[in-house]
Amino acid sequence: MPVVSYASVSTTPPLIAVACNPESYTCKLVLRSKKFSLNLLELDETTAVDRLVTTHGGEVKDKLASAGLPHRRGTKLNVPAIVGASATIECTLKSSRKLGDHVLLVGLVRAASATAAFSDFWDFRRYKPILYTGWKDGMTVFRGSYE
Repeated sequence: MPVVSYASVSTTPPLIAVACNPESYTCKLVLRSKKFSLNLLELDETTAVDRLVTTHGGEVKDKLASAGLPHRRGTKLNVPAIVGASATIECTLKSSRKLGDHVLLVGLVRAASATAAFSDFWDFRRYKPILYTGWKDGMTVFRGSYE
């Protein structure tokens, strides 16, 4: 499920939060399975993420594969880990709360991994994240300098 942003909300225990559309197929899967993964992708995967946003999960067998994102099972949980992601965070669902037109999902981190571009902080000379800026005839992202 593509999300606009995520946040670390606790170090002890390690918790992250994401907001999702409660009508999305993937959000419903997360609420039912009580687990999810967060995969941080680079700017060159923007087209694939755009395909994720515009594909209904109930209409395809494998939404990630249909978007061109190969994946495997997570290292600790049975959640998707996108091959080549700059980071993958595997979570069990700690809580969910409807806020406005979205649901805030709080996940307890069970496993995490990142590329060499992360060592206590992101090296933006090596990691070029997708920075969502809005929707206008498709997903728009920041394409300026990271320096």
